Amino acid sequence: MNYCVFALLISVSSAAEIWNLQQLDDAKKAKDKNIILRDIQVPAGKALELQGLPNGTSITFAGRITFGYKEWKGPLVIIKGHNFHVEGKPGHVIDGEGHRWWDGLGGNGGKIKPCMIYVQLTHSKVKNIKVKNSPAHCWAINACRHVIFEGIVVDDTDGHAKGGHNTDGFDIARSHHVKIKNSWVNNQDDCLALNSGTFITFENNTCEGGHGIAVAVGGYSENVAKHVNIRNCKVIKNNIGIRVKTLLNGKGIVKDINFDNVELKDISQTGIVIIGNYLNSGPRGEPTGDLPIQDLTINNVRGNVLRNGTNIQVWVKNGSNWKWNSQVVGGTKKLPCQGVPKGVNIQCG
Repeated sequence: MNYCVFALLISVSSAAEIWNLQQLDDAKKAKDKNIILRDIQVPAGKALELQGLPNGTSITFAGRITFGYKEWKGPLVIIKGHNFHVEGKPGHVIDGEGHRWWDGLGGNGGKIKPCMIYVQLTHSKVKNIKVKNSPAHCWAINACRHVIFEGIVVDDTDGHAKGGHNTDGFDIARSHHVKIKNSWVNNQDDCLALNSGTFITFENNTCEGGHGIAVAVGGYSENVAKHVNIRNCKVIKNNIGIRVKTLLNGKGIVKDINFDNVELKDISQTGIVIIGNYLNSGPRGEPTGDLPIQDLTINNVRGNVLRNGTNIQVWVKNGSNWKWNSQVVGGTKKLPCQGVPKGVNIQCG
């Protein structure tokens, strides 16, 4: 759930056609604005650090990027700057080879696992990037402004059989006017985890195998999520479809959260989850109501939950101004709904 913690790392950069980190350093000194990264092996414990580059830099991934093995927090890649255009060419891959770290525990113990890519961009576009087998969280989108992510692939499929855990697709924090579209994630945690931000759009994306799409607020340095639009997405064979979860005893703002035209298929645990008492992977005790969920719209969220699951779970306090239209069927486990705002008709269970 948490976005990757940024670490101070050895500075590297990039120039025309880059095959190693020394060329990357030379390109940084030359202030090259057109960079092609091809078949780089990043040494263990270092990051492919794409920062300190001129405004308007174009970065192209055109080969296989790999990383030496070390237990550390990472990130393995840093992309930081203004007016960047970051793009992947056909056949490229940023391969974390996560099986070297996977032990089924993720961030809960075992090996120390690096997160994959830390992004801090303004007025930039990231397009057609393929990431494979991230050791832990994949995209940590932090303090971004006016950034579009399009055609992103996060393929952690191997983690289902080899112990992948906490392999979040996109974690967003302290960011504004960010759009993620036309992307595909197969992983072992949230497809999207929005911790804080405003004017966030997540559209035309497919999420497979993980923990669904989440607005997850509370317990961070900034706890505000407003003007969020999640639309035209598919959530397939996840344990949860969509959810808004705020931390037990948390304080902050969750307002104007909109889910529109989201298709759920074969959800194993719960189709829609709206809770105000999240702690340690589930609801714990009565919600305190200091982080209320306001102006929530669930429109045309539809699909099926497997037989032993629950269609809808709601447990909140001080929620207000909800609009609800869902058709989630199949689950036979009934859970009570608590705190549903007056006038809102939800068929829970």
